[in-house]
Amino acid sequence: MTDTRKLVAELFGTFWLVLGGCGSAVFAAAYPELGIGFAGVSLAFGLTVLTMAYAVGHVSGGHFNPAVTVGLWSGGRFAAKDVLPYIVAQVVGAIIAAFLLYWIASGKPGWDLATNGLATNGYGEHSPGKYSEAAGFIAEVVLTAFFLIIIMGSTHGKAPAGFAPIAIGLGLTLIHLISIPITNTSVNPARSTGPALVEGGIALGQLWLFWIAPLIGGALGGFIYRSLIASND
Repeated sequence: MTDTRKLVAELFGTFWLVLGGCGSAVFAAAYPELGIGFAGVSLAFGLTVLTMAYAVGHVSGGHFNPAVTVGLWSGGRFAAKDVLPYIVAQVVGAIIAAFLLYWIASGKPGWDLATNGLATNGYGEHSPGKYSEAAGFIAEVVLTAFFLIIIMGSTHGKAPAGFAPIAIGLGLTLIHLISIPITNTSVNPARSTGPALVEGGIALGQLWLFWIAPLIGGALGGFIYRSLIASND
């Protein structure tokens, strides 16, 4: 069985990712006078992964994302028997964080879930830039694949030691800078699931894309790195 400590680390790491990343959008980016903007939200997501990778990465590997777990399995870096337990822990952490965000946000007079939302992902009318379903799907696949390539390269045995969380965190920041206008950036099915379950409506109806596209991208990225770029030696 998977070590319980690893699952707890994944739960906490994913909780922090949703609380910090989505929380920055819900609490700070909504107020232009605070100066955070979508660039600040992008940085917040990167910082959540960077900080938790250093905090608990030595325990669980620091996935915090079902697409990363699947990608590392595809790349030959992770055991198949541990894939499902990791994904369950990640989704539970994301859901707990989303409910906490909702509870905190509800403490502001006039805040409304239907109007303000919880930084859910979407396409079409639910996309920040009104990008199509096809555009959102391709963006999520490609960006998740490159995220896995960054992860596998920076954690390779021949890469400089100790710097992987920085590369991964900055990589996630860059991904958000590219794709917030397109889908509000998922590349992480757990991150999408928590807020969508709380918000419901169109966000929940479109959640399928933010599972399928990142999982395809993660598996593709892991396979590409392992087969075409570098071995696991």
